Amino acid sequence: MENPTLTGLLKNVAFQFPNRRAISVPGKFDLTHARLHDLVEHAATQLLAAGVSPHHTVALTFPNSIEYVVMFLAVIRCRATAAPLNAAYTVEEFEFYLSDSESKLLITAEQPIQSAVAAASKLSIPYVTAALADSAGHVSLSSAKVGEPSCGSVSEVVNDPSDVALFLHTSGTTSRPKGVPLTQLNLASSVQNIRSVYKLTESDSTVIVLPLFHVHGLIAGLLSSLTAGAAVTLPAAGRFSASSFWSDMLAYNATWYTAVPTIHQIILDRHAKKPEPAYPKLRFIRSCSASLAPSILARLEESFGAPVLEAYAMTEASHLMCSNPLPEDGGHKPGSVGKPVGQELAILNENGVVQPNDVSGEVCIRGPNVTKGYKNNPEANKAAFTFGWFHTGDVGFLDSDGYLHLVGRIKELINRGGEKISPIEVDAVLLSHPEVAQAVCFGVPDDKYGEEINCAIIPREGSSIDEEEVLRFCKKNLAAFKVPKKVFITDSVPKTATGKIQRRIVAEHFLAQISTAKVPKFGA
Repeated sequence: MENPTLTGLLKNVAFQFPNRRAISVPGKFDLTHARLHDLVEHAATQLLAAGVSPHHTVALTFPNSIEYVVMFLAVIRCRATAAPLNAAYTVEEFEFYLSDSESKLLITAEQPIQSAVAAASKLSIPYVTAALADSAGHVSLSSAKVGEPSCGSVSEVVNDPSDVALFLHTSGTTSRPKGVPLTQLNLASSVQNIRSVYKLTESDSTVIVLPLFHVHGLIAGLLSSLTAGAAVTLPAAGRFSASSFWSDMLAYNATWYTAVPTIHQIILDRHAKKPEPAYPKLRFIRSCSASLAPSILARLEESFGAPVLEAYAMTEASHLMCSNPLPEDGGHKPGSVGKPVGQELAILNENGVVQPNDVSGEVCIRGPNVTKGYKNNPEANKAAFTFGWFHTGDVGFLDSDGYLHLVGRIKELINRGGEKISPIEVDAVLLSHPEVAQAVCFGVPDDKYGEEINCAIIPREGSSIDEEEVLRFCKKNLAAFKVPKKVFITDSVPKTATGKIQRRIVAEHFLAQISTAKVPKFGA
């Protein structure tokens, strides 16, 4: 299909696989692809009647629910732009994201998020709630007007590949979050890349464990499945639950799942303490959004009997950039994020010269899945789009087989007296210790070397591991200049809502505690 749209791919699936299951919520209902299509068309008609017009931005804040899926798809069906937001944001954060996205309308769950509503009211943005009465009913909206009705019927609306369908923000690990517009073509290209590398078909099924306001869960978990005619299950609680995960996977004949390393570790810990009577036969397990230590990959494969495929993605690429392939297509390399999928990828030096195999440089990409640029941010665009490529900010190298190995973020590499240290490498060594559950290393200022390396570890339950043992293990497995100068033993480290570790925030947190004997738990 030339210049496809995401909405066009979904419409084709509704006609091709009308009676196959699309979405389930355990204990509540199952929707077929044809029924989902009908619900989306009906909801889009309501949005048009409320005055939502092409190129309007509509913010959505929901748990992982059928109402969210229907309203998200209805917004983009209207040629408007969906801006999903984390329900955990404060009023001030909602104000920033609603304002920065120039949202014309806020849609929330039937029990609205009060902080979101307060922010919308302050900005004079109308809001509506969306509710599904039952499995046979439509998603209904409470009344609100954005403007005059723009079109009589959704059947008259023709989606265009250039329409901006999704507006997200980068996680802001090193600076203020940047707004990323993604078009129908960007999204269609990405889901086709994901379906291709994992060979997703109408026979596949997965349980969504990641929040759908984030690009990983939304595109890799939900939209790639739906456009393949496959099925997804949304946990009844509206979010990941380790206690119901495997029972849902078994009940809905799941063939795969995708998660961040933090969730994989939670699943492994539960397996060690309370193994299930039976596990589904999975085609593969996917890991993305943060580095997966080879030791964790090995434990997942041993525990659940499926190949673990680590991938590499970012919001600006509509998620997927690289992935380890399925066993029949070459298999995985632990420690590598795999081969480029559906786009060009090159390793460039600071002068824009392509580097040979095994030589590190900045990872750069270009292709139909890549955003054309950040919203209202010429400085960021000038830095990110040079030499005809999008610059990811990641350092890595390609091996002779074409597999990408990441070294770290340019701004996170630790420069100790001129020696560049990859935090990912040190994390992997720490995580290979049998008593370490989670680990993160980070750079701290140092008078002598400019920067020194510190680390924080979370021990396994029942472990009495101490700083001395961690340092002994590091000295045995790392060059002397890579051994952390200080080790923090703690029970948690700060993470984003999707489980991604922000090294800068971790460093700030533990440096603030350096004068105390005991490191307190982060957050509540």
